[in-house]
Amino acid sequence: MTTSDRYLAFANSAVGGRLANALGLPRPVPLERMPSVDDTKADARATSAPLAVVGGAGDAPLLPNLAHELHRLGISSLAHAARLDWISHANQAGTMSGRFDRNEGIRLKALLFDASAIASTDDLGALYTFFHDTLACLDQCARVLVLGLPPAMASTPQASVAQRALEGFVRSLAKELKRGATAQLLYVSPRARDSLHSTLRFFLSPRAAYVSGQAITLRAPVFETPPIQDRRPLTGQVAVVTGAARGIGEAIATALAHDGAHVVCVDIAGAQGPLDAVATRLGGSALTCDIAAPEAGATLLAHLATQAPRGLDILVHNAGITRDKTLMRMSEAQWQSVLDINVGAPQRLNQALLDARVLRANSRIVGVASISGIAGNRGQTNYATSKAAVIGMVDAWSPVLAERHISINAVAPGFIETQMTATVPFAIREAGRRMNSLGQGGQPVDVAQAIAWLAHPASGALTGQVVRVCGQSLLGA
Repeated sequence: MTTSDRYLAFANSAVGGRLANALGLPRPVPLERMPSVDDTKADARATSAPLAVVGGAGDAPLLPNLAHELHRLGISSLAHAARLDWISHANQAGTMSGRFDRNEGIRLKALLFDASAIASTDDLGALYTFFHDTLACLDQCARVLVLGLPPAMASTPQASVAQRALEGFVRSLAKELKRGATAQLLYVSPRARDSLHSTLRFFLSPRAAYVSGQAITLRAPVFETPPIQDRRPLTGQVAVVTGAARGIGEAIATALAHDGAHVVCVDIAGAQGPLDAVATRLGGSALTCDIAAPEAGATLLAHLATQAPRGLDILVHNAGITRDKTLMRMSEAQWQSVLDINVGAPQRLNQALLDARVLRANSRIVGVASISGIAGNRGQTNYATSKAAVIGMVDAWSPVLAERHISINAVAPGFIETQMTATVPFAIREAGRRMNSLGQGGQPVDVAQAIAWLAHPASGALTGQVVRVCGQSLLGA
C-alpha cells in the first residue's frame, strides 16, 4: 500500500523541505521497507546493513555468535577501538574486518553492542563510549542493537540492576536517533545464543522499518530449528490467517506466502469476493467463516483436514472489529461483539486446534493486539479490553504451549495506514501519525513483516513476547 500521508510527501519535496526547515517543522524520512513481494530479487536486497560497527563490554560473550550471524547475513563489519578482538572473531567466522575510524567519513547502517557482560552500573560507561564515538556516522534508516542478559538471570543484584538499566538507555536513544534510524534491546539468555539468526535477520533489515525502542527477550528455544534457507523459510508449511480479505490481514497472508507458506485465508462471508481474490493470487485457499460462531472451530478443522493433513504450522489471529463509543453510550451488544471476536474467538480456535492435535510441534501462534491494549484509548473501552486480553493470552499460554513445543507471541500495532484509518477525522489522524519517534504512520507490510519474523521456523527462542509495531509511539510504556 502506498502512503496516504500528504505531509510526509510534502516535507520530502524540494519546496516542502525548504519550507519545513524554515519554519522548524519536522521532516519525517520515508522509511526503507522491504521491496515488493513480487520482486524476485527482494531477498537478495533485504539486508540494509552493508557496514556495521561492533562493540562490547567485559568479556562480551555474544561476539562469536554475532560474528557468525553477520557473516551469514552478508554484513561487513568494523571493530570499535575498545573492542579490537572483534577482528579476530570476524576472521574466524570467515569475514574480513578492520578498525573503525570516525574521521574517515564512512556511513554506517548498523551499530551492535554486546552489553551482556555488564555487571554493575559503573560498567555502563562502555555504552557511552561506544555510542558517543559512532552515532554521528549513522546513515539514513540505520539500525542500532544492544544485546543484554535478562536481568533475572544475572548472577548478582548489581548485575541485574545494570542489565535493567539498558531498557532506559535504548528507549531514550531510540528517541534521539534521526532520519528513520531505529534502536532495539535484545535480552539473550545463555541457551538462546545460537538462536539469534531470525531476530538479527529481521532487525538488521527493512523488515523492521517501523519497530523501534523495543525490548525483546530470547529464551531457551521451545523447539529445535530445522535446516532452512532464508529465501523461502516457510516452504512446505501451512498457515491460517484470519481477517485475510483486506488491509493488514491481506498483507500478513502475502508475507507468509512470499516466505513459502500455503496460506489458508479466513474471513466472513461478506468478504467472499476479496477473500477469494487474495487466496487465488497467493496460491492458497479461502475459507468463509464467522470465527465468533460456536461451530467455527469445527469449520476450520474440516477445512484443514484437506488443506493441512499433516497439521498446522502457523496460526495468525488477525481478525478484529471496533465498535467505538464512550462507555456510557456503548450498548451491551457493542461491548460483547468486540470481546467475542477479538479475544474470545482466538481462544476458542486455539483450544479446538489443540484438542484435535492439529497444531504440530514447532508450530507458531501469533496474535494481533494493539497500542490501545497497552495505553488505553478514549471511546475504546471494549477494544482496549479485548486487546489487553490478547496480551494476557500470550502471557498465560506461553509456558503451557512451550511444553508442547509451540510458541505464542503477539504484535501490537500503532497507527497503521489502512482504509479504516483513512476515515478518521483529520486532526486525530495527523496526531496518530506524528506521535511516535519516526514521525509517521506505519504500513500494513510493517505488521506483516513482524509477524513473518515471529512465524519464522528459526524463531523458537521467541515466545511470550508482545512486539510493538508503532514507530516507538509516545503512548504506553
